[in-house]
Amino acid sequence: SPWKPVLLLLSPPAFSTTCARCAKDRRLRAKRAISERQLTRYFVDQRKVRVVGGQGGGGGHSFYSEPRKVFGGPDGGNGGDGGHVIFKADQQMKSLSSVFPFYQGSHGERGGSRNCYGANGAHVYVKVPLGTLVKEDGRVVADLTQHGEEYIAAYGGAGGKGNRFFLSNENRAPTLFTPGEPGQERVLHLELKTTAHAGLVGFPNAGKSSLLRAISRAKPAVAAYPFTTLNPHVGIVHYQDYEQVAVADIPGLIKGAHQNRGLGVAFLKHIERCRFLLYVVDLSVPQPWVQLQDLKHELEAYEKGLSERPGVVIGNKIDLAQSRINLPLLRERVAQRVIALSALTGDNLEELLSHLRELYDIYVKTEQAQGQSPVKW
Repeated sequence: SPWKPVLLLLSPPAFSTTCARCAKDRRLRAKRAISERQLTRYFVDQRKVRVVGGQGGGGGHSFYSEPRKVFGGPDGGNGGDGGHVIFKADQQMKSLSSVFPFYQGSHGERGGSRNCYGANGAHVYVKVPLGTLVKEDGRVVADLTQHGEEYIAAYGGAGGKGNRFFLSNENRAPTLFTPGEPGQERVLHLELKTTAHAGLVGFPNAGKSSLLRAISRAKPAVAAYPFTTLNPHVGIVHYQDYEQVAVADIPGLIKGAHQNRGLGVAFLKHIERCRFLLYVVDLSVPQPWVQLQDLKHELEAYEKGLSERPGVVIGNKIDLAQSRINLPLLRERVAQRVIALSALTGDNLEELLSHLRELYDIYVKTEQAQGQSPVKW
């Protein structure tokens, strides 16, 4: 046949959007892994804050003039006031960790012509937890206990006067105008007087952080060396009736803590604000009842009557052989209830959660009987 097929060889395109092998990889790049320590936000109950009110806007300086009214007189308006810095109590806030060390109100705008006043600066609101004390030079200036309660920490400066303000019969064309005043500047100390319902008290490596991990979603650091936890953590224990009990992991105490040794008095204040105490004792050490005596001695030396608050003794590390031997010896020498458990394996955590709820219910009934509102999380 005179007709012969002709094969046309076409070069493939540079890339294809339909072929899976040739298509560009448009997947998003994976985010960098963040360590657990970086994700953990520890509990903060003290903050030093410098607050500055906004600068007031300067007064305007102008004269009204139009084709048929050349000498219209002064028409410079006043400047706007600077914004305040306001502390506002919010029940959603549980810690001072989100409070920054410096706040400043917005500045007021300058006065304009045609007697236009400058806009006032916006106020800066700082949300703080309920029960926040505001101190200045060691003196309490505010106690924010109710939701929505506000305290003006720093007033904004007043706006300046425009030349229209100085118009008088003696001076028909004033050129005088004043600048805005600077805002108030203060250095305040914020202190949270209510932290948690229960406080885990114990010596270093007694297993407090592991126990808090086991009963809540808090993620304090856990390691085999003393003073792993350097900052207090708060975990929330949820119950089926939607009640929430806050448990604070107080960093490990040592002998002489009331004399500011070790982590010192700063963390004894956390224990002072807890409603009931959970003494965590390592059952695997020789004579664990000596730990309990030393703990109560430190609390009593710091504040008289602190060791007599409602509480329970928790014998941790019951999964070890030596702990099973020490448990009956501890119960013979301790008058309080002893709950033996293992934070590592989760043995007998139900008994602790049940007794923790009993302590919480007693606290709520006591507060209501005295006409006070219990702290809710």
